[in-house]
Amino acid sequence: MARRYDPERRQRIIDAALRVVGRSGIAGLSHRTVAAEADVPLGSTTYHFASLDELLVAALRQANEGFATVVRENRALADPECDIADELARITGHWLAGDRTGVELEYELYLAALRRPALRPVAADWCVGVTATLAGRVDPLTARAVVALLDGICLQVLLTGREYDAGYTREMLGRILAGPPAPAPAPLD
Repeated sequence: MARRYDPERRQRIIDAALRVVGRSGIAGLSHRTVAAEADVPLGSTTYHFASLDELLVAALRQANEGFATVVRENRALADPECDIADELARITGHWLAGDRTGVELEYELYLAALRRPALRPVAADWCVGVTATLAGRVDPLTARAVVALLDGICLQVLLTGREYDAGYTREMLGRILAGPPAPAPAPLD
């Protein structure tokens, strides 16, 4: 029997893994569930991904492209006249208002790195990528603080179900981007 040429199979398996995790969570992910979702033989999943961690790494790499790509491809952020706080608050709101399942999936895979060390470098890549995008406009330490704030705000919105507050995000980003307040002048004697 001739082997069927299927150059897209690996990608279909990754896409299927994302659908399985989106529907059933990481606990529902197995080679068997992914093979069924992708409509491929079970051996194909283990051929392309020897372990579930390898499959999760590939899925997280793909899922990470969501917010990081939006930030990276935003031309306004490169403009020296751009209000970074306003633009990032707008981008974050737009991202959170989009496909909620995709946003939740991205965070579920991102947080899986807490228990799966193989995912940690990929999860860190997300932070590094967004930080690098901002590095042309702000110092690296401030860029890291901005990423941490956005990450925290997104998690709070997802976990609490509260509405995203663009004004609050803009205000907090503005405080971080402004840097520490100038010290008060010494009193005159």
